[in-house]
Amino acid sequence: MNKTNPMKRIYNSRIFWVIISLLASFSLWMYVISVDTDEYTQTFRYVPVQFVGDDTLRSSRNLVITDLDSSTVSVAVTGPRRIVTSLKDSDIVAQVDVSHLTQSSYISMQYTVTFPDNVAGSLSVTRRMPDTVNFVVSNFSSKDIPVRGGFAGTLAEGYTAESPVFEPSVITVYGSENYLKEIDRAWVTFGQDMEVSSTYQVDTAFTLLNADGEPCSYENLSFSNDMVSATLPVLEVKQVALGVDLIEGAGATAANTKIKIEPEYVTLAGDSAILGGLNRIILDTIDLTDFSTTYTDTYAIPIDNELRNLTGITEATVKLEIVGLESRSFRITNLSFQNLAEGLEAEILTENLDVVVRGTAEQLDSIKAEQIRAIADLGDYKDATGTYMVPVQIRVDGDTGVGAIGETGAYTISIEIKKA
Repeated sequence: MNKTNPMKRIYNSRIFWVIISLLASFSLWMYVISVDTDEYTQTFRYVPVQFVGDDTLRSSRNLVITDLDSSTVSVAVTGPRRIVTSLKDSDIVAQVDVSHLTQSSYISMQYTVTFPDNVAGSLSVTRRMPDTVNFVVSNFSSKDIPVRGGFAGTLAEGYTAESPVFEPSVITVYGSENYLKEIDRAWVTFGQDMEVSSTYQVDTAFTLLNADGEPCSYENLSFSNDMVSATLPVLEVKQVALGVDLIEGAGATAANTKIKIEPEYVTLAGDSAILGGLNRIILDTIDLTDFSTTYTDTYAIPIDNELRNLTGITEATVKLEIVGLESRSFRITNLSFQNLAEGLEAEILTENLDVVVRGTAEQLDSIKAEQIRAIADLGDYKDATGTYMVPVQIRVDGDTGVGAIGETGAYTISIEIKKA
């Protein structure tokens, strides 16, 4: 009869392994408990600094916090390993209570380290680095600064631009007086790497600059506007000729009249819709019968109010010269009137009149004084009686190609008008 080994019977016993399992579990539990409850120290190097009561400081005392020397501190925290190792830097806060401060000054204050409520009772701070935080308490104020700037792109050929326009043109900055006093302007740079041929507009941010053009700090500042609308008015550029219209007469035509205008052109800038149809600016209409050979006068250059005169010249000198023609004086006696009102009678008192006639030498040689007539129009004298110097029209009979010269009213004759 075989006998069973006692040890083998124990190893094969179910009860034995249950007991062994319980002992192992208990031992592991005791180990974990001992590890979790062991005190453990860890340094958290980026604990954020938080001010308490700063809103009250501003609302009731018109003070603000600036120039904080560091936004984070380092703290060594001691507590159960399980809790300490589960924390992150952002779970811890270094609080500075500023609610009791009453005036502007440089401040150095200790801070209070706070932990999440569910673990705060198990933790302690064993070291702080640094032990205090430094900052400035200053008066809160505001300042209006102008918005200025420049276009950083390029203009297409044939176009020009006016000065940029910014909306708003002034921005109010709120913050510490110490920072506000350095700020001179808000600077806008827009249109980088762009080529434009029409008005360009964009909403963009701005940079704060001091009087020397150096950037200023934005710390603890707020603004009435965070963005600026920048507009570059772009205008078409066009060179436009100056000219005059002519009334031909007394043998003079555009063909035998030399015209010289100084300047010949002006450079204008404006909307394409206006400039597109503008190819010539007429200074005046000149009657060629008003002068003999040469004429000179200065005229204001008429330019539409919506256009810009880039040349800057506002007046032009016009010189006319009639070539190939001569002038000759004739004493005429063929004087008459017309349009005499009913009930009136008129008598010409002038016996002869000297008239200057212009034409080619051949034309002038071919005419006689008898062909030239002076006619007075009495249509405007229907209610008048007395002696008047009445303007006359000079007519040359025949197809001679010549005519009298002289400004309107240059020739008059004396006529006595009386009731019939």
